Amino acid sequence: QVQLVESGGGLVQAGGSLRLSCIASGRTFAMYDMGWFRQVPMKQREFVAAIGWTGPSTKYADSVKGRFTISRDKANNAVYLQMNTLKPEDTAVYFCAARDYSGNYYPHDYDYWGQGTQVTVSS
Repeated sequence: QVQLVESGGGLVQAGGSLRLSCIASGRTFAMYDMGWFRQVPMKQREFVAAIGWTGPSTKYADSVKGRFTISRDKANNAVYLQMNTLKPEDTAVYFCAARDYSGNYYPHDYDYWGQGTQVTVSS
């Protein structure tokens, strides 16, 4: 099992920046990758970004390419999401996720989830 705890959400004006953090504990040595998803009320949870745990490969949703950067610190079992040039449509609860095997980038492809952190971007 892997436990995930997110932090760093908050309220920011459009055009601003926020950095989300996710700390993993437990069976982290077996993780394949970690990612970020987001969800707004009445909509499905959507993929934002992912990064390999054993290798540095990254993947981004088209909606955040060029604005968001995912990174990891294996020594501290941490993954980060640097969010720049934020837009009101980025407002959502952001979830950290992890999995033990490769797959697609849908929520059901991930095994472990954090509780989420709210990001609100005002116009």
